[in-house]
Amino acid sequence: MANIQKRPNGKWRARYRDLDGKEHARHFDRKLDAQRWLDEVTTSIVTGQYVDPRAGRTTFETYAKKWEESLIASEAGERITDNALRLHLVPALGSRAMAAIRRNDLQVLFKSLSEQLGPGSVRNVYDVLVRLMTAAVEDKVIASSPCRRITLPPMPDEEVTPPSVAQVEAMARVMPPYISAAIVTLAGSGLRIGELLGLKVSDVDFKAGAIRVERQRLQSGKIGPPKTAKSRRTVPVGEVVTDALLAHLAARPSKEWLFTMEEGEPLNYRRWKTEWNCARRTLQAAENEAADREGGRKPVELPHMVTHDLRHFYASALIAGGASVKQVQLVLGHASAVITLRIYAHLWPGEEDRTRTVMDAVLGGLRTGCGPVGDMTSETAGQTA
Repeated sequence: MANIQKRPNGKWRARYRDLDGKEHARHFDRKLDAQRWLDEVTTSIVTGQYVDPRAGRTTFETYAKKWEESLIASEAGERITDNALRLHLVPALGSRAMAAIRRNDLQVLFKSLSEQLGPGSVRNVYDVLVRLMTAAVEDKVIASSPCRRITLPPMPDEEVTPPSVAQVEAMARVMPPYISAAIVTLAGSGLRIGELLGLKVSDVDFKAGAIRVERQRLQSGKIGPPKTAKSRRTVPVGEVVTDALLAHLAARPSKEWLFTMEEGEPLNYRRWKTEWNCARRTLQAAENEAADREGGRKPVELPHMVTHDLRHFYASALIAGGASVKQVQLVLGHASAVITLRIYAHLWPGEEDRTRTVMDAVLGGLRTGCGPVGDMTSETAGQTA
């Protein structure tokens, strides 16, 4: 229901009721403007694009809280969303009305964040904001998302540098005996650390030489499904890995979890990270002592290895051995070959030589019998045409 009435003061009042029966009114100097406004509102209602002007007055903080509570996500996804909202978005936008947030406000915000956070972290915050604003549009809180044409810091184009065999062996040597086999397993299977922490003894087929990935241990300590559908897989492993695991179980028998702490509880992220960092410090201290013994030479600063580097080591070894992109994707549990190529494309050797060999084989006939392409006779040219 909509109408236009002339008021005693000469203004024209346009009124309408929305789909919930609420009345809205505006005053105009000209009847033409009042009619145009009603026509626009009517069109938006008919086409399903109507947004209650009062809905946009909801503050960002209020809407963000309701939106976050409604999400269904993995623990990692929940953590990223919570960090983005609690640490960055709500402090900057919390008191603003949703409809009052403009594109330039967001550009200023992300410029500031790019001076404090790494490019990957900035993009995580932006992705959360995009999802929130998209939901706000679908909930008819705002007419359109302000997340348009926002310039973000470029991601660094850094190539993965896998650790050497000597570095892997050194880490295995200095790790405590109760988890030294975990280094061998990670390097020889390419498992993610969460997947290794979620392994049960029954997941290892010692006779076939394979590890079945069925679950992962989350940072909270809880057990969850693998990262993606493709992460649920069977990984072939060699005798070095199976022998290390057999020796591990002989020293620390277990009926359920493959790796446990000295107290008997399942090995968790916190304990693993503590032991890993301690091992790194031990290696650096050993290098410093060796430098002193050799006449006070300057000690070498050892590479800052992280657990995930053992996964890169495994992938690089497969590639060096001639594995295809598809094979590497499958054993690593990547969701697609695109991910595999994005991370490891630079490690595949000899692509230039392979290209030359393939093209010589395909075009070899051009230099036997026909002569140069430019020397085709008119008869040959006619046949070709």
